[in-house]
Amino acid sequence: MKANEMGKFVFNTPAGIRFGVDVLIDSVEEIIRVLGPRILVISDPELSRISLYQPLVENLIKRGIEVKIFDQVEQDPTLRNLEMAIETGVGFLATGVLGFGGGSPMDVAKLTALFLSSGENIESIWGVNKIKGPRLPLILVPTTAGTGSEVTPVSIITVENREKRGASSQVLIPDLAVLDPSLTMKLPPGITASTGIDAMVHAIEAYTSNNNNNNVISSNLAIMALDLLGSSIISVVKEGNSDQSARYNMLLGSMLAGQSFANSPVAAVHALAYPLGGKYKVSHGLSNALLLPHVMRFNMQELEIKQAYAKLAGIAFPALNEIKNTNERAELFATEFIVLSKKLGLPTRMRDINIPKEACREMSVEAMKQQRLLVNNPKTVTQKDAEKIYELAW
Repeated sequence: MKANEMGKFVFNTPAGIRFGVDVLIDSVEEIIRVLGPRILVISDPELSRISLYQPLVENLIKRGIEVKIFDQVEQDPTLRNLEMAIETGVGFLATGVLGFGGGSPMDVAKLTALFLSSGENIESIWGVNKIKGPRLPLILVPTTAGTGSEVTPVSIITVENREKRGASSQVLIPDLAVLDPSLTMKLPPGITASTGIDAMVHAIEAYTSNNNNNNVISSNLAIMALDLLGSSIISVVKEGNSDQSARYNMLLGSMLAGQSFANSPVAAVHALAYPLGGKYKVSHGLSNALLLPHVMRFNMQELEIKQAYAKLAGIAFPALNEIKNTNERAELFATEFIVLSKKLGLPTRMRDINIPKEACREMSVEAMKQQRLLVNNPKTVTQKDAEKIYELAW
């Protein structure tokens, strides 16, 4: 892997990014200007229960804006879930869509904004650059520090047979991303941990991506993200609401990792993680955490990737800079993620979450359907390779 420093590349990101504590309420006038007088807010039941978006809604209503809430987004949203959101938007005559939450509400918001405007067939959108558009105006507000969906062109939906499908198009990049660290302050430790490792996976896979668009901007954003995430994740999980600066760093690191993989796409870790989420309802972040060390060791068979991992090791875990041998430092980089998961209270083996060993073969077959991602892996992954990786993770 080497960033394409001399060749052509494309770098896409939202036209506007607003970041900082309490920036959401400060951005109300801009939100109205972008989304118009009838705003469809897409969220999930838990965020409704704790009324996290209520201050925003109240401020919008005070300014004469009509707001409709669709809060039925599930973890790993299905086609039916998406259809319900679209039906709500159609009945409301929405002029704009605001996705508020983790990756699932933001992914549903992206496609809802698309289908409320474009009228294209959903079966035609899956894959890379298949979407024609246009879409309704779109703003995304993340409440977790992990997916980076607020700055990416990707939406993931679970379709028939619990297969996860992805649509990737710059049409899905929002007009505005609003990142307010205060919205993440009350995240439970488990979600904080798994989404945080998810963001670290984004940075690692973007940095080592075999995609032709791997470029100097994406590479440097990945490095910055790993620095922020690696230095903050233990504190933010262990100290929770008391360390506001760590929450700030995690959300910023997650966004930077999102910008990186939005342009230098992720690979085998994500491809192998999807069957875990689709078939066994394992959260996306935890799926990535379980598989990352084993995919890394597989990729290390390529010398260039081993050297890249050795470089990243000292950024994510500065203590590893004391290890001068490249091979040893790269291997310890993979091991350190297992150690990190243990420190964060996450399971480290698939058997720990009751995944049967015989599932390894079935999941390896399913993972091969994720060619959109597998083509970006720095080492070719066969079905037998995938099955072996699952077995090592078991």
